[in-house]
Amino acid sequence: GIEREGGMGMETGALESGLRFEDDFGKAARLLPGREEREEREQHRDPRGINTQLQVPFEDVIAEPADTQSLDSIWICSYVSFECIKLVLYKVLTLVLAIPLAFVFGILFAIITYIHIWFLMPIVKTFMIMQPTFSIIWKTLMDAFISPLYQSMGFSAANIRFARV
Repeated sequence: GIEREGGMGMETGALESGLRFEDDFGKAARLLPGREEREEREQHRDPRGINTQLQVPFEDVIAEPADTQSLDSIWICSYVSFECIKLVLYKVLTLVLAIPLAFVFGILFAIITYIHIWFLMPIVKTFMIMQPTFSIIWKTLMDAFISPLYQSMGFSAANIRFARV
């Protein structure tokens, strides 16, 4: 069943401490983070720093050398325009596309995970189990057919001498 923390299954008041549910084994699991966790997460949305290259300040995009500079008012207006458009357009795009893309990528990663766990790893494990047998067969075939051929070619080429004329 779903219940709010701190209550007895009653859904009254603000969602301050998160939303919990019981999984198939009767253990309580957190579905939505509590207020403290949300506040901490909002401050650190990229804790591993995987998107630090996207932090693009205006000065890294539009850099005027000392000899060729625009008017200060133009520079300030350009700076404000750049930062505002970047922020507003990002917010609009996330408003429109974030939830559908999260849904799509959730499905994609679920499918990839399923294929990896239930298809690829059993096949890889099967090949790893069979690999010693294949190695013995491969070595036997090489020793029986390929090695004599190359040894014969080596003996034939060993008697070739190059001389300067």
